[in-house]
Amino acid sequence: MLILLPPSEGKASEGTGPALGGLSFPKLDRPRKRVRTALARASKRRDALEVLGLSPGLSGELDKNLVLESAPTLCASELYTGVLYDNLSLATLDPDARARAEESVLIFSGLWGVVRLSDRIPPYRLSMGVTLPVLGGLAAFWRPHLTKELERLPGLVVDMRSGTYAGAWKPGERSVGVRVFRDGKVVSHMAKATRGEVARILLESPAAPESPSDLEKLLTARGYRVTLDRYLDVHV
Repeated sequence: MLILLPPSEGKASEGTGPALGGLSFPKLDRPRKRVRTALARASKRRDALEVLGLSPGLSGELDKNLVLESAPTLCASELYTGVLYDNLSLATLDPDARARAEESVLIFSGLWGVVRLSDRIPPYRLSMGVTLPVLGGLAAFWRPHLTKELERLPGLVVDMRSGTYAGAWKPGERSVGVRVFRDGKVVSHMAKATRGEVARILLESPAAPESPSDLEKLLTARGYRVTLDRYLDVHV
């Protein structure tokens, strides 16, 4: 099973470990370097905030993009914060669930393409929705690289990414997207919390679901009202 997550805008402010080293999926290292270089150049521009889609209050974030090679790092599991990750609460998983998380969870990123929880990366600011000069739109840039690298990974794909990040890799028929509804309408903020809860349930289950119907049964048993079509719709 693979659990696909978006990153979060909220991140830990600084790392405490060594500078950037090897990451999972080393065949992505070359495109990662291209994005880092393009991001550093974009962050030095007079119109950097506009290019990166940032408000004036976030101008201090640009400095992080200029020291990616030398800045202290921390594990991706500690870097990303926010509602989804608060509800997933990786730090409180038991050892078996944490081992499953290390194997199953993939976090998508406009800068790194995709990382595992144990990958050490520095704080940065870049959304997959950004169009970087020279490289173009990041979802389109990453798509061929991620497709080639991730298609070989087996198992059911449980896709909890937001739309922008979902465009970077489309797993096809073996995947099921998770949507959250309230009063018949798709919700946003609550969706993040519910997706975090669902991811935790999957990681705490000793037997990984092998099909969308297995996933439906697992969540129903945990008290969720679920309908299954092309997507898994969770009603809260």
